[in-house]
Amino acid sequence: MAKRSTLISPLQWAMRAAVLAAVCAFAGPVLGQVNDKMTPIAIPDQPTAIEIGTGPLPGATAQESWHSQYGSQFARNVTVATITPFLPDRSKASGAAVVVAPGGGFRTLSMENEGWNVARALAERGVAAFVLKYRLNQTPADMAGFERSMAAMFSGTAARPPRPDPQEMMTRLAPQIADSRAAFALIRRRAAEWKIDPDRIGIVGFSAGAMLTMATALVGEDAKPAFIGNIYGPLAAVTVPADAPPLFAALASDDPFFANGGIGLIDSWRAAKKPAEFHLYEQGGHGFGMYSKETTSTGWFNAFVSWLTMHGMLKPKA
Repeated sequence: MAKRSTLISPLQWAMRAAVLAAVCAFAGPVLGQVNDKMTPIAIPDQPTAIEIGTGPLPGATAQESWHSQYGSQFARNVTVATITPFLPDRSKASGAAVVVAPGGGFRTLSMENEGWNVARALAERGVAAFVLKYRLNQTPADMAGFERSMAAMFSGTAARPPRPDPQEMMTRLAPQIADSRAAFALIRRRAAEWKIDPDRIGIVGFSAGAMLTMATALVGEDAKPAFIGNIYGPLAAVTVPADAPPLFAALASDDPFFANGGIGLIDSWRAAKKPAEFHLYEQGGHGFGMYSKETTSTGWFNAFVSWLTMHGMLKPKA
């Protein structure tokens, strides 16, 4: 009997990742903070946001809205994708750039904790950062309806949707992958203006954003990131492309969603003889991002920057 491969194709990876992503939508940062109530807020001014040209989300009826939770700001029902540049002072600019993909289960986006705050910190280190506000799956327009829909999804009696085939799931993820590809294309078009080396543009994502990061590397066609960061995303084994970029991954061992799923992704990268660095933190939960916590998981950012430095990404070209 032939032995069945434990690897999955890029399409299957995206399928499984998107299924798992739904779990993350209501997860929060797992901080034990008391301010966990979702409170509607006005859409904040985003004067530097740039539409990336992928157009409105097909069939959308609910329009973009925002709420606060855990002392942070979240967007949902995003129908038009944008990037927001955070450019370093030109005296310290390295020429490297990073697309930052917040998480939220493809239903919300943690714009502050996993977006703007990450981008500001990268800019301080000389890296041009671009927060990708990608299009999301639609949810009820009103907050009460949104909360009910999420509660129903997590209820033990909720009907499980049929497991779609890989191509169907890629269709479901098509808007997000298109947004990621368009972000890379736009940054490369304006690379000279922003003092960016078009060969040193990578992507780092969180939870669902980490899934989008992996999909960008695996099936993103012309995106071709120079490096990728998977921060508390699933680590399922994949078939590694011949041109796979260096991979950085970080996860807490008490992550309620992905800590017990194995590290097949890391094994896959290493078996393909591609650079991979993996940090498994004892504590941190899920969604720690840039929150201040008394756990070593807060060290992921400095480790990521050190890793970029080791790979020569932060060394300005002569």
